[in-house]
Parts: sequence; C-alpha cells; structure tokens
Amino acid sequence: MEALDLIKRYSKMVEKPMKEILGSFLERKFQKLAFYQISTGGKRLRPALSILSCQLLGGKIKDVLYPAAGIEILHNYTLIVDDIIDHSFLRRNQPTLWFKFGTSMAECLGMIYAASIFQAAQRSKFPSKINEIFALTLKKITQGEILDILFERAGRENEPYIFENRYFEISEKDYLKMVSQKTAALFEAACQVGGVSANGKKKEIQALRNYGFNLGIAFQIRDDFLDIFGEEKKFGKKIGKDIEERKGGNLLILLALKELSFSKRKKLEAILKKKKIKNEDLKKAIQLIEETSALKKATLWSKKFIKKAKESLELLPQNKWNEILKQIAEFIIQREK
Repeated sequence: MEALDLIKRYSKMVEKPMKEILGSFLERKFQKLAFYQISTGGKRLRPALSILSCQLLGGKIKDVLYPAAGIEILHNYTLIVDDIIDHSFLRRNQPTLWFKFGTSMAECLGMIYAASIFQAAQRSKFPSKINEIFALTLKKITQGEILDILFERAGRENEPYIFENRYFEISEKDYLKMVSQKTAALFEAACQVGGVSANGKKKEIQALRNYGFNLGIAFQIRDDFLDIFGEEKKFGKKIGKDIEERKGGNLLILLALKELSFSKRKKLEAILKKKKIKNEDLKKAIQLIEETSALKKATLWSKKFIKKAKESLELLPQNKWNEILKQIAEFIIQREK
C-alpha cells in the first residue's frame, strides 16, 4: 500500500526536527533521556496526516515539517502522561518512560515535551495559528483524559475528586464525547495544521478537520478492539489492559454491559470493580464480552466513521494525496497495532 510507504518515509523526515526541538536548550547528558520516548518507535501517523493534508492543498513539505514534528511531540507528551496515570509498563513493546527512568524523571521530561510543542509552532509559517491549534488540542485531550479516568469502574479511592465524581452509568454519547477529545482531537489537529501550513481556504481546512476527527474516532474504536482481542506482540501493549484498569471507556466493554443478561452483566461488573484483577478474571471478562455482539457492533461503528471521513475528502481536491488519505482510512480499521 502506497500510503504505508509514505507514512514510513515521512516518519523518518520528522525525526530530525523532533530531535532538534527536544534537544534545544538541554544539556547533552539530558538529551538521551529526552529522546527515549520518541526512540521507542510508533507509526508517526499523525505527522504524516499533517504532511499529506498540506500536500493535498498544494503546500510544500518544508512549510509543514516543523508543525508536523510538533504534532508528534504533542502526541508523545500525552502518552508520557497517560502511561503514568495508568501505571503502564509497556508501550510499543518497550518499557514506558516512567517505568524505565522513574516517575519523577518522566514528569520532568514531560515538561520538556510540553515546552517543545510550542517551539515547533514558532518554526512554522503561521506561528500564531499553529500555537492556537496546539493549545486548544492539548486542553481537549486533557479533558478527554479526565473523562476516561472518571469512567473507570473502580480504583483511585485515595483521590477524592475522582471518588466523588465517578460515572456509574456511561452512555454511548458519553463515550463519544470522551474519545472525541482524548483521541480524535489530535487527528483533527494534525489535518488542520497541514491545511493551515498550505494556507488553505476555510472550507478546505474544515473538510480536513472533519476527515481527521472521524478518522480519530474510528482509530480509537479499533484500539478498543485490539486491547481485548488483539495479539500482544503485534499490538505492542498488554492485551486486556483496559479490563485490568477497569475502564468503562472501552466501546466493547460498554456495548457488552448493555447487552448481557442481568446475571452475566453483574459478573462482568464485579470483575471490573475488583481491587486486583487476576489472569482468570481477565479470561472470564473477555469470554463474557465474546458472548455478545459487541465486536460486530463496534466494527459497524468504526465503518460508519470511516465513511464520514471519506465523505469529507470528496469536498477536497481530487489528487494523489486525496487517494492516499482514503487508503489511510482503510488501514485504520484493519491495523493490528
């Protein structure tokens, strides 16, 4: 697939500006620490979307390279924070930053990533606009992260706000709000940054935003599926981690809870509320989810959002880059990691 080859090529292109920005104003002995998070791999899908969106509107790669690097730094900053919050040991088949260097170092390095996001914006043709996009996106993602935590079925009893404001009932509307902020906002921003860097028209940039937004929701639904039914080596994260973390914000768990009989729903809820979820609990929870049509329904959901994403592309120039963005949409719902 041509799209995957381009993603790999653009991934290499953003490495240099990412390291340049992250390493600036840092003592050499701390640069290795700062580079660890971005050295563990990743698809670099979001900066690729920025570059492709810019090219689609006739822009040049040089005009979008630093904003694209900023998007990926922003993404990795949120992963650093997310891994600390979720106590995740593994990401991309590598130790997470906090697990490798300690929580204190991860929090300090997170601040370096936060500062670097806006350095990247300053190296763009439209620094004020790009800065505003980055700031808004970071605030959206943070609100989505808060909702994700509040959707957890149990845990964090020593944190009063969470204990007092936890969601005991989560609707599909609640789920969509959370993923719109936590995941889709960054995909939307990636495409918007590309359009702005190409000095696109307002309608064109809005169409790109809509494409990215719907793509992002489909991406998260696929992530929800892979967390429960994926292959650990391919996925790069432990399978069933959302169950271990008692997540109510996984679409498959949400749909299964709505469909299960009263007694089976109580069994799944009991597992999700356990203080310590063992391997046998994990297997039982997955078995209960498999008994429902949650997988089929989630697949239909993701296809619906991919359809919307492709419809947005119909409003944009019909060129090579448009076709590649369509290919990426197909890749999103078929990926294994």
